[in-house]
Amino acid sequence: MRIVLVGPPGAGKGTQAAFLAKNLGVPHISTGDLFRANISQGTELGKQAKAYMDAGKLVPDEVTIGMAKDRMEQPDAANGFLLDGFPRNVSQAEALDEMLKAEGMKLDAVLDLEVPEDEVVKRIAGRRICRNDSSHVFHVTYKQPKKEGVCDVCGGELYQRDDDSEDTVRTRLEVYHTQTEPIIDYYAAQGLVVTISALGKVEEVTGRAMEALKSKVGAK
Repeated sequence: MRIVLVGPPGAGKGTQAAFLAKNLGVPHISTGDLFRANISQGTELGKQAKAYMDAGKLVPDEVTIGMAKDRMEQPDAANGFLLDGFPRNVSQAEALDEMLKAEGMKLDAVLDLEVPEDEVVKRIAGRRICRNDSSHVFHVTYKQPKKEGVCDVCGGELYQRDDDSEDTVRTRLEVYHTQTEPIIDYYAAQGLVVTISALGKVEEVTGRAMEALKSKVGAK
């Protein structure tokens, strides 16, 4: 199965992608992982990406597309994959279609995780991270620490990252609406899109997603 996962920031794409990939028996391919792997391994594409990133510039589509192509050609992706964060715009979606067509393949479904904008802001702006260990994450509403401002795990100070502020979140949402959301219409025209609510517990959303994919392409 070849699936693209799409949704606004804060929709839980990374979490859902990991569960869905495991259930479907295909690799989870995320843009973030692609960049980190290529940069750490010193690949030519990684060097190009790092040069743009160090200069504070956006990495060109052709570099991102090249990384995705290399990853999808790995043996573990022979029977399918779940793409998370790619394609990010219509140009990348068109390039993905061409890549798959050249190999005699095509996408099976595009899973759209739908979350109200106010909920996205609430989810992200409410996050608090431990200064000692960024893996210790709390939330002012959904996962409150026992003592306000203090990490339950190590006693470190909890803080709000700059990119989690409400203004920054709304800017990220605007970028999503203008750049990424159009791929939903692009794929809808091909009859590939299934939309589900990403509200509720993680396992509830995963169950909803699996049911939607099952009805769409016979996922087991």
